[in-house]
Amino acid sequence: MTQILIAEDEPGIARFVAKGLKSAGYGSTTVATAFEALDLAASGEFDLVVLDLGLKGGDGLSVLRRLRETGSRVPVIILTARSSVTDTVTGLEGGADDYMAKPFRFEELLARIRVRLRTEPAAETTTLTAGDLSLDLRTRRADVAGRQVDLSAREFGLLEAFLRHPGQVLSREQLLSQVWGYDFDPSSNVVDVYVRYLRNKVGADRVQTVRGMGYRLTSPA
Repeated sequence: MTQILIAEDEPGIARFVAKGLKSAGYGSTTVATAFEALDLAASGEFDLVVLDLGLKGGDGLSVLRRLRETGSRVPVIILTARSSVTDTVTGLEGGADDYMAKPFRFEELLARIRVRLRTEPAAETTTLTAGDLSLDLRTRRADVAGRQVDLSAREFGLLEAFLRHPGQVLSREQLLSQVWGYDFDPSSNVVDVYVRYLRNKVGADRVQTVRGMGYRLTSPA
C-alpha cells in the first residue's frame, strides 16, 4: 500500500487528511514536529509527504531544504496557510513538488497527490455504474434506469462518492471530506439533507442508512 507522511501540527486537519487518504486507499502516518517530519521523510519508507510549513519545533521550509540536501527525491506537497506569491515561489524553489494554500478541498489535494504518485490510469474511467444507475463524469449526467436525472453540484459529488465505493458504508465525516472539504462544520446535518435530496432523485431504496455508521449505496430490491 502506498504510504503518505502527513506533517501537520493542527490535529483537526491532520485527522481530516488521514481519513480522506484512508478512504482513497492510501496508508498514512501523522507527525506534528519538524524533527519527526525530517526523520521519517528521509527514512525512505514513504512515497509522498504532505508538509505544513508551521510545524512545532521548526519551520517546514527548513525541513524541506534539509531533506533535499540529503538527496531525497520523495515528492513533497506543501499544505499551508501561507498563501502569498512569495511564499509559494519560496516553497517551490526550496524543493517542493507542489504547493496548496489552506483552506483547501480534499478532492483537489487528492488529485495533486495522484499526479505526483502517477497512479492515475492511462485510460481513466469516465462513467461510474451500479446496476441501472450510471454517472458520466465528463458530461455530469446521471441516468437511473434509462431516465436522465438533473443533479446539483453537491448531489453530483455525493453520488460520485457512493458510486466509487458501491456497497461500502461511508461515514458522514468521509462524505463531508470528499464532497464539502475540511473547512465545513462537522456538526452540520448537511450530509443528511443532501442524502434526502439524492434519494428523491435516484430512488429512496438506493441509499441505505446504516444506523450509527453512515450511508451506503445499494441495489434496489
